[in-house]
Amino acid sequence: MSKQNIIKTIKLLIVVIVTLTLWNMPAECFHIDGLTVLQQRTIALFAFAALMWITEVIPSWTTSVLIIVIGLLTLSNKGIGFLMTDSAGEALVGTMKYTKIMSAFADPVVMLFLGGFTLAIMAQKYGLDVTLARILLAPFGKNPKFVLLGFLSVISVFSMFMSNTATAAMMLAFLAPILATFPEGDKGRIALTMSIPVAANLGGIGTTIGTPPNGTAVQNLETFFGSDMVISFGDWFIHMFPYVVIMILVAWGVLLFFFPFSSKKLEINIPENDKPTTWQTYCVWITFVITILLWATENLHHISSNIVALVPLAVFVATGCFTKEDIKKIDWSVLWLVAGGFALGYAMLDMDKGGTGLGSALVNSIPFGSMSIVLVFVVAGFVCYFLSNFISNSATAALLIPILCAVSGGLTSNPDFAVFGGEKAIVCFTAVCASLAMLMPISTPPNAIAFSTGLVRTKDMIKVGSVIGVVGLVLAFFWLTKIFPF
Repeated sequence: MSKQNIIKTIKLLIVVIVTLTLWNMPAECFHIDGLTVLQQRTIALFAFAALMWITEVIPSWTTSVLIIVIGLLTLSNKGIGFLMTDSAGEALVGTMKYTKIMSAFADPVVMLFLGGFTLAIMAQKYGLDVTLARILLAPFGKNPKFVLLGFLSVISVFSMFMSNTATAAMMLAFLAPILATFPEGDKGRIALTMSIPVAANLGGIGTTIGTPPNGTAVQNLETFFGSDMVISFGDWFIHMFPYVVIMILVAWGVLLFFFPFSSKKLEINIPENDKPTTWQTYCVWITFVITILLWATENLHHISSNIVALVPLAVFVATGCFTKEDIKKIDWSVLWLVAGGFALGYAMLDMDKGGTGLGSALVNSIPFGSMSIVLVFVVAGFVCYFLSNFISNSATAALLIPILCAVSGGLTSNPDFAVFGGEKAIVCFTAVCASLAMLMPISTPPNAIAFSTGLVRTKDMIKVGSVIGVVGLVLAFFWLTKIFPF
């Protein structure tokens, strides 16, 4: 057995031991009044998810699948018989409906991401991405400083609607020949290379489909607090796009400060779209524009953005633009990862909403109402930011946001909570913190892509990521609580 396999085995044993300990230890040890058997199992399941996502013994998405399967077997009304009844043969208190857990795979927000992936795949297939890149970069001229701003802007816009990883890979392909023309000692090469992960991470904050943590925040707000807490695609965009613009300008300044250009002129030669223009191309263009307009005007026509997301899929399938080969290009691992997080969130819900009631049990046992609201924000934001630098930001959000939603129920008794934006502010702030984590090559796939060029070192990422992270966290707090709250 190799050293790597030995380490993985040890990690797995630790996860199993911790999980089984929490599963079987006396309920009194948790100091949670009225803790039920199923609530205790849910705590153990949360610990299992957290440790598996942190240690990465197996891929993150496979952990999510395990979460759903374990939940079905040990928390649902169709679970293993002897585990779902007490000594008298009665069903355990807080048993979940198995359909509730399984619905995580088809949650409306999962469908929203499916629609977003479909648009991105079609944009790449029919050359819309190349055409848009040429059009959007043209106004920035040949001054290296403004070319850098152009890359930051274009990448951030693409990342609002496409996978951050796909955007980073595409823009690196455009950037590679430009980087080759730089003199050896010009630090501007590092600035341009770093613009890829920075803009991809920041741009995703701008829309609900830009990055999974945003969708997780929106979904959990509606699940825990009802229709009054729904945030539409348009509402999110209106509130968060200006924040993205400010952060892109901050990132521009930071990159120019750390890595100034020596060259005075820079040529951008993005090849023209070499794919033939057919009726399918026009179909994709028109569908893309109509979908974006429908998302942006949800408050006018009242069609949920989750439903709108399926419109392009239906159009592309019906017209033959989207084929069975394109289905393979959908990032199913992200969809399943998000679904596992949603399943954890369902388990936290009150019993009358189909959950185990763990959320209310936690709120009733911990005096959240007497805590400093600012301290809760700071702790939640820092924990999310810290974890997201080491594990998937999607996994971090899936783990923390359901807990924060439950905690928010206990904060409502504190009058300061409403002053600081209430449930929407703290949940959305946490989602933003996940996207700001970009300290190291392992923090996000775009970071890894930039690191693979050999032009960026870990210390470069730490310098840029720490400054942008601190500024972003502080700005996000004031933005969502005071400047422009939902």
